Amino acid sequence: MVFKKVTLIGRSEESFDDATDDAIDRAEETLDNVHWIEVDELGVEVASVESREYQAEVTVAFELHSGE
Repeated sequence: MVFKKVTLIGRSEESFDDATDDAIDRAEETLDNVHWIEVDELGVEVASVESREYQAEVTVAFELHSGE
């Protein structure tokens, strides 16, 4: 088995949990064979948004399809 990792950033106006769920949901919708997700960083953007925007940077690992 060979895995690939990609980084996604989920966003939410409500919480870090919702931002993490946003990234996980998107990964599951768009990638096949997702095996694990690691939460790398949490942050809050305040400068360019009307209210706070919670962000969760996650690493998604998924298995690559075999060439067979």
